[in-house]
Amino acid sequence: MTKTQIDNLGDRLKKGHATEADLRMLDEYRDSFVEAYEYVVEVLRDQLGFAPSGRQAKTSESIIAKMQREKTRLSRMQDIAGCRIIVNDTMAQYQAVDAIERALAIVKKDDRRLRPRHGYQAVHLIVRWHEKLVEIQIRTELQHLWAEVSEKLADKWGSTVKYGKVRRRFKGRF
Repeated sequence: MTKTQIDNLGDRLKKGHATEADLRMLDEYRDSFVEAYEYVVEVLRDQLGFAPSGRQAKTSESIIAKMQREKTRLSRMQDIAGCRIIVNDTMAQYQAVDAIERALAIVKKDDRRLRPRHGYQAVHLIVRWHEKLVEIQIRTELQHLWAEVSEKLADKWGSTVKYGKVRRRFKGRF
């Protein structure tokens, strides 16, 4: 698929006008990230000794929701494929980031410890491999706990909890 085809697909997904053919095209696009994901995980595991967890590709539902929530183009979405590394503390987090930056071609570093979003903190590294982007999240155990708790709250109260709409979501409940 060309970049234009991918972005046109993203536009249809964003507007909620996706056909069965669009959903098949999205699945094909998602599948195109598998090799890049496997390469990144192999480097993290075999060369650097980390135990990454994650997913080869974000679910179609998650991609569509993100397209509708944000202004990004589908071809520029950085977390279709992604993995996570959990370390003990911030010192280990700095060391992990340094090791990964030396081992892989990082195209973007987003240190959300400096600019937390709705309490969420972690370091996100975006790797490009054969024109595919793979996100690596490096979290401390406490940062991971916060992310997991917010996910559980979102499961119960709706995804708006994760995106800063907590007060509105809980207003009148307590």
